[in-house]
Amino acid sequence: MRFNKIYLEISNYCNLRCAFCPGTKREKRRLTVEEFTVIVKKIRPFSKFLYFHIMGEPLCHPDLEKFLEIADDEGFKVIITTNGTLLAKLEKTLLSAPALHKVNISLHAFEANDLSVPFTEYLDGCFSFGKESNGEKIVSYRLWNGGGQNEKNGDILARAEQFFPKPWVEERTGIRIADKTYIEHGDKFDWPDLSADEGSENVFCYGLRDQIGILCDGTVVPCCLDHEGDIALGNIFHEEMEDILNTPRAKAIYDGFSNRKAAEELCRKCGYARRFK
Repeated sequence: MRFNKIYLEISNYCNLRCAFCPGTKREKRRLTVEEFTVIVKKIRPFSKFLYFHIMGEPLCHPDLEKFLEIADDEGFKVIITTNGTLLAKLEKTLLSAPALHKVNISLHAFEANDLSVPFTEYLDGCFSFGKESNGEKIVSYRLWNGGGQNEKNGDILARAEQFFPKPWVEERTGIRIADKTYIEHGDKFDWPDLSADEGSENVFCYGLRDQIGILCDGTVVPCCLDHEGDIALGNIFHEEMEDILNTPRAKAIYDGFSNRKAAEELCRKCGYARRFK
């Protein structure tokens, strides 16, 4: 299999507007069950792990349960990244889905958001989900808001301790607070943006090596950060993945990064790619 993971945007609708998220100007759209089925059958030979992520909140999709069933039929392990606001509502659906492998919960979603529930109630819903999982699924609580320096992070960790009493264990993937349950800190980064200042071409990226992305209109992009589809390599509804990966543009991107060079303007303006300089 060519990729460690494939990012599939099942919807670009979201119920929040987070400060760290650039959003998208693309037309609002959701994959249908028929479209999802076509996509997963086409990409099955290329990866075992399917991430419901790029833009949008995947738990908002009305056919999420059906998507998980189809993914299971095709042998995928699904990873969902969510802001956590709908976890309590969909807890039974998610925890009973055989295909669901991991849930990433972006606790930094509270920043610059007017949550419809009190902050403590939001946290309790997120931590209750991990508690109910009881090690059946991997659950990762993310605080990607500057290395854990945000003023509310202390309150979050204190609330987490009420659900997952210490001692906690430092591991490579984060702080393990229970079986298969983690808290991860991460720094903020600048999303790639064609309107940003030109950066250095001397960068490296795992796009088209470790991962590839598919937007909800079928557009195939090199990585999960191409939120506007600026580097459109093809469309999975009209082409086969093998043909898309062998286009001159895709090859130029891959070969460029092999030589630590960014062939695309967007990649030269990506704050995340600079981490791999």
